[in-house]
Amino acid sequence: MSAREDGPGKLLLMHVLLWGNTALMLYPILVVALSGFKSTAEIYSTPFALPSTWSLQNFQAIWTETSFPRYLANSLMVTTVSVTLILTVATMAAYALARYQFRGNELIYLFFLAGLMVPLKLAIIPLFIQLTRLGLVDRHAGLVLVYTAMGLPSAVFILTGFLRTLPKELEESARIDGASEFRIMWTIMLPLARPALVIAGIHNAVPIWNDFFFPLVLIQNDAAKTLPQGLSLFMGEFNTNWGVLFAGLALAALPITLVYMVLSRQFIAGLTHGAVK
Repeated sequence: MSAREDGPGKLLLMHVLLWGNTALMLYPILVVALSGFKSTAEIYSTPFALPSTWSLQNFQAIWTETSFPRYLANSLMVTTVSVTLILTVATMAAYALARYQFRGNELIYLFFLAGLMVPLKLAIIPLFIQLTRLGLVDRHAGLVLVYTAMGLPSAVFILTGFLRTLPKELEESARIDGASEFRIMWTIMLPLARPALVIAGIHNAVPIWNDFFFPLVLIQNDAAKTLPQGLSLFMGEFNTNWGVLFAGLALAALPITLVYMVLSRQFIAGLTHGAVK
């Protein structure tokens, strides 16, 4: 049914609901961003008003007087390496599960799906013991391995479902032309699966970037702490510089927001794939 068939009333109601939802989602982010330009006293006196003066003092302070740049670099490194490993391993697994039929195919697929139903946090004690014996506590490699294991099930699920929708005639014609299996996957299938790769990447990048639990348990060395864990140190027991803290929160949200904005078209294309024939 088209928008014209819905009538102007339904169309107006849909726009009102969408704009209302947008305002509801953006308002807390706007308050955090504006608070980064205020002093602590102004935040307490007028928390929801515009800053009386637009000062960059808080942003300058958090960048030059704290360990924020190091925490930011740690988060960027851990998130980038983790998502790269997740997409690399999940793509190979999903391609084999989606495009080839062999004994145990469904059993392996169900094994990955089982990972969606068991939270990794339930195994934090044996996981901590295992990483300690491997010498991976207080190291980014330990975090990367944990995040990779945590993200593989959802990435395999997303990519397998998408790859199964691609027509088999594409790879059959490529085999007739003499293309190898690797070339078929790399040059034909993966470019078509780009929307699914973006969805799987963003789906895993956001929780990894925002995760506080695993760094809190596995990282004690200040030099190795990630951004969410590092920002928690800015809250003092008796006093907190809220202006600097809000400036840090605004800067922490900026990278993942920019990534989503750059990849938004691919993300939407993946979500709507198959919705319109």
